[in-house]
Amino acid sequence: MKFTKETFIVGFALFALFFGAGNLILPPYLGFFAGREWYLVALGFVISGIGIPLLGILAHARLQGSMFNFANKISPVFSVIFCILVYMIAVAIPAPRTAAVTHEIAIAPFFDITPLTTSIVYYFLVFIFVIKRSTVVNNMGKFLTPAILLLLLIIIFSGFFSEYLPMDEPVTEMPILSGFFEGYQTFDAIAALVVGGVIIISVKLKGFTSPSEIRTIITTSAFLAALGLLFVYGGLIYNGAMVNSEFPDTITRTELLSGISLLNLGSLAQIALAILVALACFTTAVGIVTGTADFLTERIGKPIVYPVTVVLACLMGIVIGALSVNAIIEFALPVLLLIYPVTIVLIILNVLPEHWRTRLIMTTTVVATIIFSLPDAFKYLISPESFDNVKRLIPLADYGLGWVIPALLVFLAALLYQNFIQKKSEISA
Repeated sequence: MKFTKETFIVGFALFALFFGAGNLILPPYLGFFAGREWYLVALGFVISGIGIPLLGILAHARLQGSMFNFANKISPVFSVIFCILVYMIAVAIPAPRTAAVTHEIAIAPFFDITPLTTSIVYYFLVFIFVIKRSTVVNNMGKFLTPAILLLLLIIIFSGFFSEYLPMDEPVTEMPILSGFFEGYQTFDAIAALVVGGVIIISVKLKGFTSPSEIRTIITTSAFLAALGLLFVYGGLIYNGAMVNSEFPDTITRTELLSGISLLNLGSLAQIALAILVALACFTTAVGIVTGTADFLTERIGKPIVYPVTVVLACLMGIVIGALSVNAIIEFALPVLLLIYPVTIVLIILNVLPEHWRTRLIMTTTVVATIIFSLPDAFKYLISPESFDNVKRLIPLADYGLGWVIPALLVFLAALLYQNFIQKKSEISA
């Protein structure tokens, strides 16, 4: 695997696009309750929090299209609906929340200004960064990612040289599974579909046209980003474990991150953390706005669509980012819980050999996934108790993974039917 200047730039950009504020806050909290078993929690978290998104980028490298190509084999109509739902949720929830989080953690403690003012300035900067499409990934890989990594390294490495009380016994039961479930809850598989399309177009804009060359650059960059995430997640989880005797069990995720920064950096902690959170949020918003504009431009086929979409997405972000987004989350969460399992299944299917992802196999597997994801989606619309009897019958349903076993069984059944029964019938005919 050869690393070049381009793979480093693209890999750094991928790292920044994946590493949002939530990815910064969650790992220390996992380590805090895992204590001496922090490495087991880290293993589980890496499998789902890095492994699944990595597969998503590798699938993009193989398809070399957009999110539309992931489900096009099932049905173009289904694929369009799926893509629209993903981008609508991304623009309506995660992107505006980055502005709200930036105001709460990075702006409000230092400046007496309104959330609306923060949101306007924030999305004006997003607009400036995104509007010139050809420079998005370059600027992110050259400037934003190094700044994020530098701050992360300072926080993580300073923890290695700090003196803490001995680690408490672990509170987390089944640490590997606990880490896996928490990594699953980051919803980074959706991020892989969104930012993967951004990376594909960015590599092509750099002048690379050969499919094999594009595949090599993206694959190498994906592994580079994964290595960066592995180090950062591991370091943050370990830092959380080291301070589990310093704080009460009732501490929140944000309080723990602030506490670690304060212990490691002293008076500089609040400023460093504010800059880090703001940058992590900003790269997330940039990735979502760029990905949405790229998709609509490709589907409609007119260059003017890109700047129009960027403007509309930023205006929407200003309005929502200045308000409480709880109502929007409550509205969109059922849709998210329905499409996230479908996203993971589509990613896995698209990295399998060609004869394992025929229309028959993909359609039946995705339909099974949707059906067995319905209890999780509907429990936020109807009383959760209504589904208790149903969920008791479905393995892993208590963890929000009730779709896994049915999808796997249907996939194997469709594969068996296609490779043996259907072929035998064709030979007999």
